[in-house]
Amino acid sequence: MKMRNVLLVYPEFEPSFWSFKFALRYIGKKSSMPPLGLLTIAGMFPEGYHLRLADMNVRPLTDRDIAWADLVCTSTMIVQRRSHAEVAVRCKNANKPVVAGGPYPTSYWEEMGDIDYLLLGEVEETFVPFLRDLESGTARRITAPPERPAITQTPMPRYDLIRMRDYGAMLLQFSRGCPFDCEFCDITKLYGRIPRTKSNEQMLAEFQMLYDLGRHGGLFLVDDNFIGNRRDALRFLKALAEWQRIHQYPFTLFTEASMNLVEHEELMDAMVAAGFKAVFVGIETPTPEALLITKKKQNVGKTDPEYPLHAVQILQHKGLEVMGGFILGLDGDGPDAFDAHIRFIQAAAIPIAMEGMLTALKGTDLYHRLQREGRLLGDTTGQNVTTQLNFIPQMPAQALVDGYKRVLDTIYDRGLKKYFQRCWDMNESIDRSAHPVSAQTPLMADQTIRFCIYTLGQLLSVEGPAYLRFLLRVLRKKPALLREALAFGAKGHHLRKVTECVLAVDTFKEELAAELAAIQAYLSEQMRQSHDAIRTYMAGTARRVRSRYMALHEDFRHNAADALEAFLTSLERMTERYHSA
Repeated sequence: MKMRNVLLVYPEFEPSFWSFKFALRYIGKKSSMPPLGLLTIAGMFPEGYHLRLADMNVRPLTDRDIAWADLVCTSTMIVQRRSHAEVAVRCKNANKPVVAGGPYPTSYWEEMGDIDYLLLGEVEETFVPFLRDLESGTARRITAPPERPAITQTPMPRYDLIRMRDYGAMLLQFSRGCPFDCEFCDITKLYGRIPRTKSNEQMLAEFQMLYDLGRHGGLFLVDDNFIGNRRDALRFLKALAEWQRIHQYPFTLFTEASMNLVEHEELMDAMVAAGFKAVFVGIETPTPEALLITKKKQNVGKTDPEYPLHAVQILQHKGLEVMGGFILGLDGDGPDAFDAHIRFIQAAAIPIAMEGMLTALKGTDLYHRLQREGRLLGDTTGQNVTTQLNFIPQMPAQALVDGYKRVLDTIYDRGLKKYFQRCWDMNESIDRSAHPVSAQTPLMADQTIRFCIYTLGQLLSVEGPAYLRFLLRVLRKKPALLREALAFGAKGHHLRKVTECVLAVDTFKEELAAELAAIQAYLSEQMRQSHDAIRTYMAGTARRVRSRYMALHEDFRHNAADALEAFLTSLERMTERYHSA
């Protein structure tokens, strides 16, 4: 069976801190990062296939796209599951077979009975044989690799399939796997604890490909722990530094790494020499007891009780901006955890602090432990910015939710005072003297105009006073950092906007509960009212609540949809009971 027209679909991401959606509009970008997994899969197709990529984070998936395709391939993370389900329905209605792969199908294949074919795990060794079986009509519905492949056989991603100007940064991958086994993390379950790396030749060819395609600027190495294999990371960094030097440092690099990077000075120096400007570190919490319970012992100093804080400062002094991941709700967290997080984030001068509540991901050690303890409440959305719990925490659930919201509303306060203070403190701490001079990618004329308009709007908003003070300090003392300071302004606006949307959804849910209580009180006091009067009152309440629901930001509104539906159902039942009384 010939299936030569292949549509590669990347479903929509749920909004989050990581999307930087509200910052990207400053420069007219549509998505922060391209779908590297699908672009890599595209490189595995033999000759004779016609490929089209539809990234739904950049443009809508059209009926014309689906009609063109003989076969639809998707790659999905858990947070994309809602969008993926909608894609699957559309393809099924059009009688187009769907092949699904990625972390979401790998962990949740049992619930994907409507998908024609599932490719689980890493597919370097299974994808081409699957295509042959599909052509011959003998393909199995579920295909899984017998073992984890060497990624030296991974092809170069097909960046020619996208418009690179739509994205804020490009992506490449050097390694897979992590030697650590944090209880809440699913990386080792998906990719193993023995990091596998690409060769220098592979990686430099990928850098050269992007360079030849005309892309310069931000490039994120998506490794979950770039230094998981320290020997290979150092080997690659030395080669990369030379390539960057020859090409006059066209790429500004950032990645993820474990905190023990600070114990290897040669690695830190090599990263800076290669053009790395920032690193994301999973700090999680400053509470050692919680870190030990969740098996993140690499973040606990053997003799230094403030090891995480000092580690951040060491990285900054080496010239690396630290972006921090934080989790509230770990076993071992007490009522002082919220203030401890706020104090730590401010003291460490981490502008971009990704705070989330703990979630139990399927397949993780945490998931299985909570299941054994009878504390698992259900599945997770995969969303990292939510007040929805899928487990019973040690502290009272409402205290955790309230504390989490307070942390968000403090570190990204309405005027962004604390945020811009962290930006300045970080600029004071970071040592840029060892950084090679990177080529600055100029903004196009339309991007410059757009950036000026949004920046002016921000300066005239409630964020304006703190932002203006920050910019004036930079102009007075560190004028060379003005462009970076302006970028921090855009990022801060995004982080506050996401915070406001999350808080608004939770406030709406609380209002629904209060509204129900008020209705019950009204009905008990108005037993002699006519049925028509009650219907009018109930209909007015429903309209008012729907109006408040529609006032929520459209990207976050669906997070309150279940609560709204439950409220309206309760309203209908209360009306029926009143009339039958």
